[in-house]
Amino acid sequence: MNKHTEFTALDYQQFDCQQHKTQAETHPVFNQPTALENFNTYLSDTALQYWVKAYSGDWAEEQLIAYGERCGGDLIEAGFQANENKPEFYPHDRFGKRIDLAKFHPAYHELMRTAIEADMHSLPWKSDKKGAHVARAGMVYQHMNADAGSGCPLTMTFAAVPALQHAPEVAKEWLPKIMAPVYDERNVPYFDKKGVTIGMAMTEK
Repeated sequence: MNKHTEFTALDYQQFDCQQHKTQAETHPVFNQPTALENFNTYLSDTALQYWVKAYSGDWAEEQLIAYGERCGGDLIEAGFQANENKPEFYPHDRFGKRIDLAKFHPAYHELMRTAIEADMHSLPWKSDKKGAHVARAGMVYQHMNADAGSGCPLTMTFAAVPALQHAPEVAKEWLPKIMAPVYDERNVPYFDKKGVTIGMAMTEK
């Protein structure tokens, strides 16, 4: 390879880098809204406030505002993390023992814990106040701003209460744990927990 060829190759490489840099640059993006974050999902939603009041759920407004602060704040990031980090299935432990364990990201547990500690899964079953179902619906609606996936177990836990009430003996043992404002993510038997969630058993392999 002569001097002329070496120079030409180097010159072409520099030219290619310059072209790539030029193509990667773009104009300032000014016609897009900023991220919707750090806001209160209840106080910013006049329609939600109106209908909660119209159907007698405004006695829980302080609780709805507090939950709105979380749903428009730190739970948004928790929702992103929970969806970016899928559950991991561990059929066996490191010793080869069958465990069939699904491990969820801490952000998912934070979403569940926040909802359960706010009684999103049990409010109408604990309160006989008019509009209790509306107040709970207001929390569910806000929770969806942060994450919808955790709404599945929360809804099943909520819906299990009236079904179990048809079996008084079973309800006596289970309802205190189901309606408790306690989230326990540990993989331990239900009788070792103060709070439990209800899931759906699948028959598919």
